[in-house]
Amino acid sequence: MEKRGAPLAAPPRGPVLHIVVVGFHHKKGCQVEFSYPPLKPGEGHDSHSLPEEWKYLPFLALPDGAHNYQEDTVFFHLPPRCGDRTTVYGVSCYRQIEAKALKVRQADITRETVQKSVCVLSQLPLYGLLQAKLQLITHAYFEEKDFSQISILKELYDHMNSSLGSTLLEGSQVYLGLSPRDLVLHFRHKVLILFKLILLEKKVLFYISPVNRLVGALMTVLSLFPGMIEHGLTDCSQYKPRKSISEDAGLQENTSRLDDYVSVSAADISNTNLEMGKGGRKIAGSHSLEGQKANVPFSQSEKTCNGAQSSNGTVQRLKVPSRSSPASSESDWETLDPSILEESNLKEGERENTASEQAENLPSEGMSSESLPITVQPQANTGHAVLVPGLISGLEEDQYGMPLAIFTKGYLCLPYMALQQHHLLSDVTVRGFVAGATNILFRQQKHLSDAIVEVEDAHVQIHDPELRKILNPTTADLRFADYLVKHVTENRDDVFLDGTGWEGGDEWIRAQFSAYLHALLAAVLQPDNEKTLSDFGTAFVAAWKNTHNYRVWNSNKHPALAEVNSSHPFQGQYSVSDVKLRLSHSVQNSERGKKIGNVMASTSRNVVQTGKAVGQSVGGAFTSAKSAMSSWFSTFTQSTQSLGD
Repeated sequence: MEKRGAPLAAPPRGPVLHIVVVGFHHKKGCQVEFSYPPLKPGEGHDSHSLPEEWKYLPFLALPDGAHNYQEDTVFFHLPPRCGDRTTVYGVSCYRQIEAKALKVRQADITRETVQKSVCVLSQLPLYGLLQAKLQLITHAYFEEKDFSQISILKELYDHMNSSLGSTLLEGSQVYLGLSPRDLVLHFRHKVLILFKLILLEKKVLFYISPVNRLVGALMTVLSLFPGMIEHGLTDCSQYKPRKSISEDAGLQENTSRLDDYVSVSAADISNTNLEMGKGGRKIAGSHSLEGQKANVPFSQSEKTCNGAQSSNGTVQRLKVPSRSSPASSESDWETLDPSILEESNLKEGERENTASEQAENLPSEGMSSESLPITVQPQANTGHAVLVPGLISGLEEDQYGMPLAIFTKGYLCLPYMALQQHHLLSDVTVRGFVAGATNILFRQQKHLSDAIVEVEDAHVQIHDPELRKILNPTTADLRFADYLVKHVTENRDDVFLDGTGWEGGDEWIRAQFSAYLHALLAAVLQPDNEKTLSDFGTAFVAAWKNTHNYRVWNSNKHPALAEVNSSHPFQGQYSVSDVKLRLSHSVQNSERGKKIGNVMASTSRNVVQTGKAVGQSVGGAFTSAKSAMSSWFSTFTQSTQSLGD
């Protein structure tokens, strides 16, 4: 069995960057105890030092309050290193063991229990698959009862890099462990509210303990967005760790290497060359920035930035600028380059003529041409999704423009946030986030978020009354949500239901949200679409059109949407059943509705107790109920009338 002191051979290259062991030291707190390959070149595998970009790694891998649980699982995201744009996906399995059970007890173990996490840092977002493999190895590692035995961790690294590949992103394994069915059973119609909150790029905080329930709920919501898990999170962790005051003072002099990575404007596009070769696609160009030449580096020079090279080495992406000035960062999130938006509004005839000319001039493999289109037109669906690099979003997009560029330009996805990252919630370079937390301090500071999702109670707390109004579901939305809930609950006790293939299963639910989003996108492209868009919510659509993800999506053409029905999947005339739906929704979600429910529950209890109590308490209870119902119903009537108008 290989021990810590033994030399380790040079690791192979693949999607897994590092295997890391994080432990809790009674004096030093959370620290890295082992990493393979070493996190910093030239360091030993037992070095405690960390790259600056990953300084929060120990606190993410070994979560706050972990001592309250025998074991737990964490999904987390780390920022890229060396200017590489790609998010590093982390999965950590935590366990604790009694110190007296150890065969070999190091001198620094002074507590009754030993707490450690084994985590994988990967270039692929295969959360559930990595978790399944890691749990087995973590169990075996602890069963050794000698943490100096690290050969099993090296074998895990070799096995994962030989068995995992980017092709897994196109299959169902990318959703392993993420159950929309359970999400709908728990949140019911509120799932659609969560979906719309993220579409609006709001600051959304999920809260629950332990961490595995937290990250499971958050990532399951994201799995409802087409292509989001597979290709939409590559830019979701672009943040910088907090620096000291002295470091901040010298920030201007010590310009980040990310400044060499420039975004592409329409002026740059005209000079862009598209080269096709056996190694994959390469987009290169001549870019001007305030009169100075700047080159756009590509993946080839970045492959070792995160510690390992991608197994296929073919995916190459344009880089986005990193700004040290809060003012310039803010302008980055709020607006696209106007020239890009103007480019998207070319006359249809010009676009068609240009496309036809470019199609005639397509070069053979290995040749280049300056007249090729920047964006490849969607191809017919032949059973496999056709993905092309989005020039503006930088994401791998399908023919509908999915995934939407939500988690870009400073909008973060942090499935688990350590307390040490708390400052990110108010960082001026962070325009929004979908984040998870287990520490109550996050939940108490409500002013730092737009919505707090308390997973335990399935409660979505939206602070701003105007935002609540925007997210108030339309009649068609309520029908859609009710349709989901009914199909899930009707099959709830079906022992043969494994979550796929049946109505009400996981894949079916994701398909419904995909159809909903496609219908919304198709509707906004139609002329005179006010009536159609009102089914999705007029105020909601207006707010969504001001988001970064909508403007990026709308800056390009998506002809495939012409084949999509451009109306709400549940449009239709208002009926009595809709009144019942609205009534049920309002009772469950409004404060007045909750009071009515409480009063009725109190009345029922009193009725059960004694016949004498019935005469006294029922009268008072019903008086209270009548008052609450009268006030609430007048509000409901007004909202119904405005909906009909």
